Amino acid sequence: MKKLIDKLEQNNSLSFDEYTALIRGFTPDLSEYLFEKARRIRHLFYGHDVYIRGLIEFTNYCKNDCLYCGIRRSNPNAQRYRLSEKEILDCCALGYKSGFRTFVLQGGEDTYFTDDRIVSIVSSIKKAYPDCAVTLSIGEKSRESYKKFYDAGADRYLLRHETANAIHYSKLHPSDLTLQNRIRCLYDLKEIGYQAGCGFMVGSPYQTAENLAEDILFIKKFQPHMVGIGPFIAQHDTPFRDMHNGTLELTLFMLGLIRLTLPEVLLPSTTALGTIHPKGRELGILAGANVVMPNLSPLSVRKKYLLYDNKICTGEEAAECRNCLEMRMKSIGYETVVSRGDHVLLTANQSY
Repeated sequence: MKKLIDKLEQNNSLSFDEYTALIRGFTPDLSEYLFEKARRIRHLFYGHDVYIRGLIEFTNYCKNDCLYCGIRRSNPNAQRYRLSEKEILDCCALGYKSGFRTFVLQGGEDTYFTDDRIVSIVSSIKKAYPDCAVTLSIGEKSRESYKKFYDAGADRYLLRHETANAIHYSKLHPSDLTLQNRIRCLYDLKEIGYQAGCGFMVGSPYQTAENLAEDILFIKKFQPHMVGIGPFIAQHDTPFRDMHNGTLELTLFMLGLIRLTLPEVLLPSTTALGTIHPKGRELGILAGANVVMPNLSPLSVRKKYLLYDNKICTGEEAAECRNCLEMRMKSIGYETVVSRGDHVLLTANQSY
């Protein structure tokens, strides 16, 4: 198995069968071997810097009914909210003072937030903070909508593909959502000029090692600037409430595989990792990740944006969260930096 990891390190690619064999047969010893190589590659491109993104969860209304998600349309127990443009800008102001230079606007697919409203929000942020990047994570839109947001100043767009297997996709989503359209969105985003991010859940219901191998091969083909992965965590108000959660060990292993497959990629160590293990985010960084995403949302709404159960950091102020993460990263030999944290090749080309 170590020979396969050596091959991946050299070629940044394996076959479907080789990825499947690694995923199916990973062990603690093999994981440590992988993580050492992933860290070396990560240090080559990004040193010991950890980029911070300020996450603003601005709406938990959603028109979709995905089976795994706590803010799904048919959840009657979700306490719904929307932040106003002023509230969003207030979050940015607090974040800027704390050293954030990327703001991630994340929300459900909320029809209240029309193209014009999103354009107004993005342009207002860019006017107030021209040295900052704006990332959107608001789901599937038309190419025309994506172009409007980009022209308003949005730099990046995160859209997890969730799974690259159409049959598996249909088991996680209602019939009106298709993998084909999800992939269309991702290619539209990249063609328009966004720094585009995809990703998937590790350990989602009905997932196989073969599905995860397909995910990596899709990512290799798509060549995103960012990849967001995290463990599946069940939410008590969804049809998947009794499903087993994804594991820390497999999620970390997948982070390492992605780092060797896409050496320059921006790779978050997610809040979900910190939810399933007290030092999950630190372990994610040690497995090859280089981004963390603290929460800048107002305290009054954080406990309402519950995609999954037991989410951490719902009671910390922005500055507290920033300082906490800074100390956590220092404890393992890394530094959070005040930077937009662009993809290394974009930085080299000055292509912002």
